[in-house]
Amino acid sequence: MVIRELYLKRIRPFYESELIKVITGIRRCGKSTIMRQIIDELLVHRVDVEQIIYINFEDYKHRALINPDNFYNYIEERIKGGGKYYLFFDEIQNVQDFEVVVNSFRATHNVSIFITGSNSKLLSGELATHLSGRTVSFRVMPFNFQEFCEYQEQEDLDYEALLDEYMTYGGLPLVCEAKTEETKDVVLNNIYDAVVLKDIVMRNKVASPTVLEKVMDYVVANSSLTVSGNVIAGELSKLGQKLSAPIVYDYLKYIVDACVCDKVQRYDIRGKKILSYEEKYYVCDLGFLHLKKNRIKDEYNYIIETLCYNELTARGYKVYVGKTFKSEVDFIAERNGKRVYIQAAYLLADEKIVEREFGAYAKIDDHFPKYVITMDKRTISRDGIVHYNLLDFLLGRVEL
Repeated sequence: MVIRELYLKRIRPFYESELIKVITGIRRCGKSTIMRQIIDELLVHRVDVEQIIYINFEDYKHRALINPDNFYNYIEERIKGGGKYYLFFDEIQNVQDFEVVVNSFRATHNVSIFITGSNSKLLSGELATHLSGRTVSFRVMPFNFQEFCEYQEQEDLDYEALLDEYMTYGGLPLVCEAKTEETKDVVLNNIYDAVVLKDIVMRNKVASPTVLEKVMDYVVANSSLTVSGNVIAGELSKLGQKLSAPIVYDYLKYIVDACVCDKVQRYDIRGKKILSYEEKYYVCDLGFLHLKKNRIKDEYNYIIETLCYNELTARGYKVYVGKTFKSEVDFIAERNGKRVYIQAAYLLADEKIVEREFGAYAKIDDHFPKYVITMDKRTISRDGIVHYNLLDFLLGRVEL
């Protein structure tokens, strides 16, 4: 089993906190496993097993607890006597008015509460309002490349071959378990379809699931490109599917809420402000991109850009697309008050590409670290801009 230390180390300081720990991420990314790993750590630290209550609301045996009154009464009956209780509620979004019930437990008992869900609405300000602002949130991604390698449980790994597999099938744990390319494709398709049906269509009462799926296919296939509702509406109209840009924007919001893609805003480096247009969308797992990709030109460039975005997100960075006067920087990544700039590309195959990647920083005169990350084995740092090999970056051999 892969210990998800990347996330546990962020959650660990809050084990005893009264703040409600909100763990979110796409369906089947490993949220339940992280909950079980937290429970294992509590047991190691001699928390009595009777003080730990775990409920998975997608388990049929707990179907009655989807009713908020039943849920409330069940937990009230389980909490007996003194001592602290640790409450773990998996896929909590299935419970009607769960915010009210969970907040009641927090307000009236000595408890530490952990909740998970496959919907980024759990990270919204609205949820924090319902829970009196007493939440702390953690976004979980599928396995990053380092975790993917740990999953292999082998010595003398062929990292280049594994990277090729990872860039094709991604890091969803169930896909990693599959042994053949055919079964990997089947599992990927099943998860993708479940996200569309359960986490988007049913939850948002989408009137036209077929149109929603076409919008999602488009934004997934165009990961790392600038996407707008008008462009998608125009492309789909060419295929005989009439819909308005406002409807497309609704669907894009549903897709982001289901943690399938992230909408990444542009940041004007000179003006030092976030822009409200020309956002990019990045799919959370490269396996979905493999299912839906329709571009041949620059294929590796957009795969590597998406891979780097997801790696930065998994490491806890807040990421923007950087805008300069006439060009852009792939990523501005911020964490703990520090900023780095990153350009991501396939190979620096000729001087024109070298100039494009390093030249992106020409108009940025601040002193934050600047990097170019590619698959080149030989690196060519220059002018204070550091060039890293992609594998070295993903395996943590180099520091940002």
